[in-house]
Amino acid sequence: MSDFLFSINATVPIFLVILLGWFLKRIGLINDEFANIANKYVFKVSLPVLLFRDIATTSVLKDVNMKFVAFCFFGTFIMFACAWCFAKIYCRDKTMVGAFAQASARGSAAVLGIAFVENICGSSGTAPLMIVAAVPLFNILSVIMLTFGGRDNIHGADGIKTACINILKNPIIIGIVLGVPFSLLNIPIPAIPMKTINYIAQTATPIALIAIGAGFNTKAALEKMKPAVTAALMKLVVFPLIYMPIAVKLGFAPSELAAILIMTGSPSTVTCYIMAKNMNNDEVLSSNTIVLTTLFSSITITVWVYVLRVMGCI
Repeated sequence: MSDFLFSINATVPIFLVILLGWFLKRIGLINDEFANIANKYVFKVSLPVLLFRDIATTSVLKDVNMKFVAFCFFGTFIMFACAWCFAKIYCRDKTMVGAFAQASARGSAAVLGIAFVENICGSSGTAPLMIVAAVPLFNILSVIMLTFGGRDNIHGADGIKTACINILKNPIIIGIVLGVPFSLLNIPIPAIPMKTINYIAQTATPIALIAIGAGFNTKAALEKMKPAVTAALMKLVVFPLIYMPIAVKLGFAPSELAAILIMTGSPSTVTCYIMAKNMNNDEVLSSNTIVLTTLFSSITITVWVYVLRVMGCI
């Protein structure tokens, strides 16, 4: 019951803030222009700062379990590759491929990871290692998929060259790259800039959630509900079903299993919407998947925790 209540406390507030954005738009307190500017702010400022902070303040070389790091790194790559291949086959509208693949593979590992592992195991354990191994790859692969799987129809040598330049200029990638030296070299950030970074980073999620609610179009959402349900099932059910038995078989510790569960089975992150919107991909499909996975993840994650505990794994 405690794990179920924790899951509810972690996911329901996200849904309520999305609902707040929808309500504020309906009563005229915010408009489409606000939502568009908010999306650009999160994409270009607060989200890169958030990723920089998360990477820079996590020590990669502390208590390294290379088997676990390798599992998270290569597991993430394979998960995204599977999502991309499935999306190419499943999506009749090829402009949906990038958004579908991203939303079905990319979870809230950084946002929920440490909190969930601490609640399940009593300490964060190796969750920071999972975040360092998987989250940068989450973002890099998402940028690549959204570049080649969206409405811009990138193709040919010139198109690939342009795409590579755009990937290198992407604020998400820049934030990650800037954070890596701090993590690898364990460079401390002074108190004043760190506090400023925290203030900016803390604006990313609430503003993004309000923007999702404000931009929610009921008619468009209903038209794209079927692919969103499919993406949600992949995110919450299919990938954990594939990865968790393998992780158990490899003999990972309880905190490592909990971290892998969050990596593969947490709800689609709000970043999916922000990046899809700003990279000319299907933001409606992205927002639908975020709402569905947020609503149902409290149940699916709790079921997984129960199963792992019954098996004596955590």
